[in-house]
Amino acid sequence: MSEILVEPIEQYGLSKKVRTQSLFSKIGIVGCGSVGRNLARLVSASGMEVIFVEVSEEKIAMALREIERELDRQIEHWGMTPGDKRIIMSRIHGTLKYEDLQGCDLVIEAILSKSSELTTEIRKGVFKNIERHVDPNCIIATNSTTTIITELASELEYKHRCVSLHVLTTAKDARVVEVVKGLYTSEEVYQAACKFVKLIGKTVVPVEESPGLVSIRIFSVMFNEACEMLMEGVARKEDIDLVMRDGLGLAYGPFEMADRAGLDKVERWMENLYKEFGDMRYKPSPLLKKMVRANQLGTKTRKGFYEYDESGRKITQTIVGE
Repeated sequence: MSEILVEPIEQYGLSKKVRTQSLFSKIGIVGCGSVGRNLARLVSASGMEVIFVEVSEEKIAMALREIERELDRQIEHWGMTPGDKRIIMSRIHGTLKYEDLQGCDLVIEAILSKSSELTTEIRKGVFKNIERHVDPNCIIATNSTTTIITELASELEYKHRCVSLHVLTTAKDARVVEVVKGLYTSEEVYQAACKFVKLIGKTVVPVEESPGLVSIRIFSVMFNEACEMLMEGVARKEDIDLVMRDGLGLAYGPFEMADRAGLDKVERWMENLYKEFGDMRYKPSPLLKKMVRANQLGTKTRKGFYEYDESGRKITQTIVGE
């Protein structure tokens, strides 16, 4: 008799676990770009209600459309049923008002800041707005990797409730969340945040407070070196990615990964790290800056180091760097 392989359904659709605790039932998200949308989908699929804040009705509608589109892709690949999709979407709601975050057990800031210079001040403002409208026991988190959570918490009344939760989204099958305890973060809040990570089916990676955490610091150096080799003519971008994928076992090569993250976002990560550490390893490559200026940002503009169709699949190769 052949061996039967059993895979957990939680990876693909709704969680079948019966939740006996009520520590997390309503989750808020501020900013529903690519990271916020991924969070909303993960949280709702894990059985929790989601309310996200955006700046316009158009952005709310776009976020809901994109979440639906991703769920449709999962249905196409037999990852879930149409019934699962309806249930997940029924738990996700958008709003223009911070007041609607009342009753949330956890609110995650996931805004897209286009200025590396102003990002900390912008996020501080978001944290203050959140605190005005949630209960004192509501946890406030950031998904940012290059902004220090202690600094974001420093001007709040209840500083102890702030924590950093970096949910990695560049790889579709990423199973880890970097969790950072700031100077003010209480042990109770930290443990509760770790419990939330497990509820959404991810593995906790404890990280000390440091710009870039583990993921972005390592990726930035790898990506810069890949750009340097490309400019030197050591190898083609396709072959550099191939070596990293098939030779070293990464899900994506550095150029593929940068395209998926968004080259403008990668540039901001690296500028923040370079500003913080003053280390040339983190200084954005001239090739990266050239592509950002040309608005060739990766999958979201359908052109970066590679070209993509509307669903984000690679279709042709560009001549950039060749």
